[in-house]
Amino acid sequence: MNYKIIDNFISNKELFNIQSLFLDPDITSPIPWYYNAGTTGDYELKIKYDVEDYYFCNLFYVDDKPYSKGFKELKTILDKLNCKSLIRVKGNLYPSTSKRYNHPDHIDYSYSHKGAIFYVNTNDGFTVLEDGTEIKSIENRVLLFDPSTLHHSTTCTDQKVRITINFNYF
Repeated sequence: MNYKIIDNFISNKELFNIQSLFLDPDITSPIPWYYNAGTTGDYELKIKYDVEDYYFCNLFYVDDKPYSKGFKELKTILDKLNCKSLIRVKGNLYPSTSKRYNHPDHIDYSYSHKGAIFYVNTNDGFTVLEDGTEIKSIENRVLLFDPSTLHHSTTCTDQKVRITINFNYF
């Protein structure tokens, strides 16, 4: 499996701004989070969802346009990814669980394209690639890979939430 990890992807100031948007305990998050009963959204695989398989998400960009509050704050990440054409930008919020839960394998889209997962906060959750490689959730880390290959997320046990931002692009 071909992938690349880049740590310290954006400046500390840019990271602080993004983390404040998602994690500041002193303000009500300006980002709305929407409940999803399953993490895959992959109807082709016909996955049955377990009771632990849920999360909250926000679509920042979809259908060729910004879709939600917070998209402009992610420009600093987009600029570094050198996107020629965006497909989707999606935030994922996984609530903490008492035991780490592995979500089902899925693909983002069935055609080959570029993908980046930006890790907003450090926690004991991870992303698991098709070959079994585990990518730790470390703040300001980005994982570059082809998300048309199987992969999955996990929950975390040591923080209140695990937050990632997924970029699908060409």
